[in-house]
Amino acid sequence: MKRLLSLLVVNFMSFYILDLLFSNISFNNWQAIVAIGLIFAIVNAVIKPILKVLSLPITILTLGLFSLVVNAIVLQIAFRLTSGAYIAGFGTAFWASIVLAIVNSAISNLVKD
Repeated sequence: MKRLLSLLVVNFMSFYILDLLFSNISFNNWQAIVAIGLIFAIVNAVIKPILKVLSLPITILTLGLFSLVVNAIVLQIAFRLTSGAYIAGFGTAFWASIVLAIVNSAISNLVKD
């Protein structure tokens, strides 16, 4: 339970940092950041594995680079499912997913037990 809570807090902080870094990403209020953090965790757990399996041949052909596209799609799905959260388009989602992975990793290492 403690690990899940810390992962959610890391997600919330990461999305807040994305909001600060990208002008094409916006949240109406802090509740939208909390909502996107929760929805992103659910989409990551449910939809992302399905997309990874379906895109495995393309991922192998591109030597793993297509996984960046899968991450962007997952991020875009999470934004579309969250009211009060806005992302401009796929290009923004692509770069934001890369930054999100880096920021999530950095924050996770900082709050590591």
